[in-house]
Amino acid sequence: FAFDTIDRIAETNPDKQAMIYVDDDLQEKAITFSDLKRNSNRCANYFTSLGIRKGDKVMLILKRHWQFWYTILGLHKIGAIAIPATNQLKVHDIVFRFEKANVSAIVCTADGNTAEQVDSAIESYDGIRVKIIAGGSRTGWKSFNDEYQLYSTHYKRTKASAKGDDPMVMLFTSGTTGYPRLVVQNYKYV
Repeated sequence: FAFDTIDRIAETNPDKQAMIYVDDDLQEKAITFSDLKRNSNRCANYFTSLGIRKGDKVMLILKRHWQFWYTILGLHKIGAIAIPATNQLKVHDIVFRFEKANVSAIVCTADGNTAEQVDSAIESYDGIRVKIIAGGSRTGWKSFNDEYQLYSTHYKRTKASAKGDDPMVMLFTSGTTGYPRLVVQNYKYV
């Protein structure tokens, strides 16, 4: 999807508006397909520099912030498996998801106490190698907003790039009748 849809639209119609992000203060940020391509490439390069590779599981707790779109597309490009999660999770919910999905990296919002909940969860789970915080800073975390922009806007698809039946995203069911179940979707999902 990142290469075949987003990047292709960016090549044929770079200034086409992809979305408008409106923050809590009602400030708008227009994002074009060219912005998505360039910034997802930056993310792919940034994540690769941090050791995130094809097949790694990366949890995203980013609310509905603009960073989510750059991040998930960047993960798709490197073939890492994105695991979107709500910021309403508590420590035990996060630990459950970490263990069930074998999560090795997290990109988390700085809003509220989400990063604090994640740090508490990490006390019970030792598989996290990379912690990235978006929209702020926190001791022991990489700063997404400050760092991803430093990377190249170019990222090439290779023969080893994820495709077809490779896992792309892991989603947890609602868990209304028991523990949430993990559902894996491949690149044919979108």
